[in-house]
Amino acid sequence: QIVGDLRFVVPRYSWWEAPFYGAGLKLYDALAGKLNLAPSRLLSRDETIAAIPNVQRDGLLGGVEYHDGQFDDSRMAVALARTAADHGALILTRCRVDSLRRDGDRVSGAVAVDEESSRRLSIRARCVVNATGIFADSIRRLEHAGAAPVIEPAQGVHLVLSREFQPSASAIMVPHTDDGRVLFVIPWHDRVLVGTTDTPMTEPQIEPRALDEEIEFILRNAARYLERDPSRHDILSVFAGQRPLVHRGGAVAGAGAAPSKSISRSHEVFVGPGGMVTIVGGKWTTYRRMAEDALDRAVEATLLDPRECRTHELRLHGWVAARDADDAWLASFGSDRAALERVLDERPEWREPLHPRLPGTLGVAAWAVRHEWALHVEDVLARRTRSLLLDARASMECAERVASVMARERGLGPDWEAEEVRSYAELARGYLPAHSGRAADRDRGSK
Repeated sequence: QIVGDLRFVVPRYSWWEAPFYGAGLKLYDALAGKLNLAPSRLLSRDETIAAIPNVQRDGLLGGVEYHDGQFDDSRMAVALARTAADHGALILTRCRVDSLRRDGDRVSGAVAVDEESSRRLSIRARCVVNATGIFADSIRRLEHAGAAPVIEPAQGVHLVLSREFQPSASAIMVPHTDDGRVLFVIPWHDRVLVGTTDTPMTEPQIEPRALDEEIEFILRNAARYLERDPSRHDILSVFAGQRPLVHRGGAVAGAGAAPSKSISRSHEVFVGPGGMVTIVGGKWTTYRRMAEDALDRAVEATLLDPRECRTHELRLHGWVAARDADDAWLASFGSDRAALERVLDERPEWREPLHPRLPGTLGVAAWAVRHEWALHVEDVLARRTRSLLLDARASMECAERVASVMARERGLGPDWEAEEVRSYAELARGYLPAHSGRAADRDRGSK
């Protein structure tokens, strides 16, 4: 219910692109095998314009079509957490690891702080797995202060525009821009997602912001391939993420370092001197293989007992055999849809839209508090839904109503509501194009 087929079209402006991209995509078809969603094919000029109507038509010869999967990452993350909870895991959110427990020289757990209550939690474990993405090196230094860094954060920026910039259900893919990066224009939650960049960063940032040069790079390159050029005024939201790229041998960015776009996105697992398993690198499409490799390494290091794998065919929480077609937002909850609708029926206003420009209804805030560990307005509007990323200003405008629902669910008062609205507005302003762009400042430390 959270994964679908997306058709990509590579526009062709030179004669050699037909055999070049065509051959490459036939290899893609062969490697995908029976998992391929549909075979690639060459498109005529008219077929290309029909598939991607806003494509730049001057000099257009045709296109190449291929298919890939698209998924809702926020719903996927929640589904994984709920699946783990269904199988006995304890899910803790907003807890900060301050130190590691030890039995002699061996890591035997972690000491964490609940950032809601300031309560310290001492957690024992047979095996500790460090899967903290761009912050993996900081956790490794808790195990061994002299641990050499292996992570080089690389920032990717995306712009969100209205659907008029790509009004069809197909995506545009440009495999090679002037500087060798990929450009895509993808339909996403009734918006258009345009990206991306690949900017090396010296330090990981918990709330990264787009650089002015990154925004301009995307706008400039998008204008080359779109009939209607986007401008800063067209941006509904701009957001940045940082990839935890791994330099083999621990060679982090510096003189002579490879450009981040050339660094492999594959993952790596290793065991530290105290027995902590660290997994770094990787990507969403290989998340299950990453987890399997991490556990296999823990078994090899005798940190865990070997057990038969149970997850290869495991259905995630919310799984349904066929996605409902009547309401894409409700359908994304899969088998939880009926339970969600019962929550929405509790109060008439909970069936009202979050905002006229956003998908979803107000009652999702109550659902997220009860079933998805949401504690703050940011949790609902940025992580359980994609409201902040779809339209930052619209999300700010509905924050007060969301805070009111959450306060009612959590038994909190008007002071909490007011502080939530204030803090969310401060966060969301950073996703507006007028506030998000900044001069290149890659040495800024973590927040």
